[in-house]
This record gives sequence, structure tokens and C-alpha cells, in this order.
Amino acid sequence: MLINELDAIATRTSLDLVARSTPADFSKATPCEAWTLYGLVAHMTTQNLGFAASARGDGDLAHWKLVSLGDDPVATYRDSVERVLDAFAAIDRDELPLPEFSTEITFPPEQVLGFHFVDYVVHSWDVARTLGLPVHFDQDVLDAASRITESVPGGQSRLVPGAAFGPAVDGAELSGLDRVVALLGRSPKWPERLESVA
Repeated sequence: MLINELDAIATRTSLDLVARSTPADFSKATPCEAWTLYGLVAHMTTQNLGFAASARGDGDLAHWKLVSLGDDPVATYRDSVERVLDAFAAIDRDELPLPEFSTEITFPPEQVLGFHFVDYVVHSWDVARTLGLPVHFDQDVLDAASRITESVPGGQSRLVPGAAFGPAVDGAELSGLDRVVALLGRSPKWPERLESVA
């Protein structure tokens, strides 16, 4: 399966989950520290719009500025999903800007899609856990997510403020989606971790 197909699956899965939320859900805590569901979906919406701009060759960092979800967060998120998937389907460049990652270099489209794909596999899990819903990905999606996740750098870069991912959680005995999220700093046991701290 091509990376754009994998990304579309992950992104639409995230939309299916967000669409099942209610207004009351948006104040709930998520596996992403310091973010309620509203904050998480605002981040996901903003990322979709930023990646859509990048796919068009637009490297203006303003496209990555956090957006408001307005009066209908689900509709706002749905619109961002359609925009990014349409933009990814129309990529006609060999290199794309990703100013949120670097303003000095550009990236091959496959790598850009890989970044977005892994992010939305994990954010689908984040939303599902927040809402107490199951999330399922076929094995080919999980295999691809695992390959990319294992290549994400660790170390001090994960400890700086605003880091995309936290330090990896021990995932030696884990597999599938649990291993993917653990490698990117989530506890597969969440919200048990949250409850144990309370």
C-alpha cells in the first residue's frame, strides 16, 4: 500500500473518531499532556492545514498558526481533513517545505506523508482513548507505522518544550498499536496512568 493511501486511512480514522464526540467531550483530558480534547483537535486541525499548504509548495509558517475550532469543532476538523487529503493527492513537486520542522531544508513528499501518517495513527489513538472508544488499524497500516516510528530520533530532542513526542515508554513486550504509541511517548495503559497520579 502506498504511503498516501496509508495516510488517508489514518486521517479518515481520526475524523471518524472526532465525529463521535459531543460538546461535553471537548473539555476532557487526553493522553497528550496539558491538552483537552479541544486542544488536541485544534492541533490536529492546524497540522492538517499546515501540511496542506506544504503539499502545495507554500512554506509560509503562518499556515501552522494554531486555529480556532469555531462553533462546530467537528465540521472544522472535517474541513481540514478534506483539505489535506486533497492537497496530498495533487502533489506535483519533488521537494516540499515544512517550516514547522525546518526553514532551511525541504523534504521529499514520501517523507512528509510519513510524518503526517504516523502523527494521525497516534492521534487517532489519543482521541479514541479520550472518548473511551476502540480504534482498529489493519496490520499493513500498523507495520508501516511501526517502521516509521522506530526511525524517529529519541534522546534529548524529546525533552525540549514543544517536542512533537515525549520520551519513549518501555514497549519491549508490546506489539501493534500499543507499541507504536509507546515508542512515541504514550502509555498504552492510559488513562490508568492518569488515575494513579490523581
